[in-house]
Amino acid sequence: MARGDGRLTHDILPGEKAPQDACGVFGLWAPGEDVARLTYFGLYALQHRGQESAGIATSDGEKILVYKDMGLVSQVFDDQALTSLSGYISVGHTRYSTTGSSSWENAQPTLGPTATGTVALGHNGNLTNTRALMELVRERYGTDLSGELGRGSSTDTAVLTALLAGRRESRSGRGSLGRTALQVLPHLEGAFSLVFMDEETLYAARDANGIRPLVLGRLERGWAVASETAALDIVGATVVREVEPGELLVIDADGLRSERFAEANPKGCVFEYVYLARPDTTIAGRSVHSARVEMGRALAREHPVEADLVIPTPESGTPAAIGYAQESGIPFGQGLVKNAYVGRTFIQPTDSIRQLGIRLKLNPLREVIDGKRLVVVDDSIVRGNTQRALVRMLREAGAAEVHVRISSPPVRWPCFYGIDFATRAELIANGLTLEEVRGSLGADSLGYISQDGMVEATTIAPDRLCAACFTGSYPVHISEGATVSGCDAPSTPHSPVAAPAASPAPAGAGDAGSAP
Repeated sequence: MARGDGRLTHDILPGEKAPQDACGVFGLWAPGEDVARLTYFGLYALQHRGQESAGIATSDGEKILVYKDMGLVSQVFDDQALTSLSGYISVGHTRYSTTGSSSWENAQPTLGPTATGTVALGHNGNLTNTRALMELVRERYGTDLSGELGRGSSTDTAVLTALLAGRRESRSGRGSLGRTALQVLPHLEGAFSLVFMDEETLYAARDANGIRPLVLGRLERGWAVASETAALDIVGATVVREVEPGELLVIDADGLRSERFAEANPKGCVFEYVYLARPDTTIAGRSVHSARVEMGRALAREHPVEADLVIPTPESGTPAAIGYAQESGIPFGQGLVKNAYVGRTFIQPTDSIRQLGIRLKLNPLREVIDGKRLVVVDDSIVRGNTQRALVRMLREAGAAEVHVRISSPPVRWPCFYGIDFATRAELIANGLTLEEVRGSLGADSLGYISQDGMVEATTIAPDRLCAACFTGSYPVHISEGATVSGCDAPSTPHSPVAAPAASPAPAGAGDAGSAP
């Protein structure tokens, strides 16, 4: 869930990076609608999935315009920019960079030529065979790279955009972006939820495992595709269904068509239920909020404790804390007040006052917690620095006991499919035993939900979920050289030409316009 500063709620300690999903994608095919503004609101609803850059591409049937820049959705777009993005088809993207650099060149949607026109593409996920895909690009086009790769992009999305150009011999006008996509998509490994378009058609595709979410919605005068159902709700679209794993949707003047490029083998990301998705989103028919409340109930059954009050770490721990209180019978309370107006960054003059930073975002209600035995519920522990600072703050405010309860198992493994965790060496659960973690946090007790308890709360069969960050069992082959990152892994070492200046692409100029 996004806060007022646009960052994920877990990121409350200055300099302490929480797990981040790499991207949010949104697409519209809606003649007669203001697609740029609707896409703006859709991206606003997906801001929690990426806060470093945002972009929108639109088409009027003849040309594609792209406007993108670094920053939050509200910082990138103003009324003038949205007015300039005319058309009836749109693709939007909000990005969080991982190992791909945080730069304008890596912002999305990407833009490139195709056999018959132009492609604008937004990607959520992470391709794990990018090295092999880059070799395929070189095989088809040689070393004279053009498009996004030639302009300096270092992302797997740029490689995919180059592959969607189609073979050079097909550029006579025969063929289409859809046919090219059906040839390219089976070669992709890893996680990808794609929304892309040419001048006349909107496309959406999801990898055979459906690791990252993607949903289809119906507007009165068209169709919408988004990373989460909450974004469809914001623009007034009715949720139709999920884009199926291994499915390519094609939406144009002839309606909606479905093509299959791979057999479905669902392995949805369980961490979406734990933390990444908005609580008002539904994934695979399960309300994320309900799943998190049930995780809290399971946590109370597995790790009971005598206490006076259950409090959440705002706000990611709130649903699980509610569930814990309901199951345990211990009253639920708000022991911490969050400042919703803290900016994305702030000045830290010296290390000696670094710990004051957490108080800028959270402050304890002393009259509520003084003398109380507290159960503090959070969604996950990564490095442990945030929980350590919270425990110290609560004790200083008079808490008699602090019992930490976590609604996910210990995070011990990296993600190759679109979540940016800390490195494995930084994950506190890898280097310490449970008792040592408890001591490091300064808590009176510590309890993690079990793997079974977490999975059961989703109501999804265990063999249809990816829980690799907890188990180390990866559902998709990890190719040699794969990068632990999100949707913007470096494509592979190459020598890009000089990149353009890091500035917005004004509609109608620079990266805005028809195919380069």
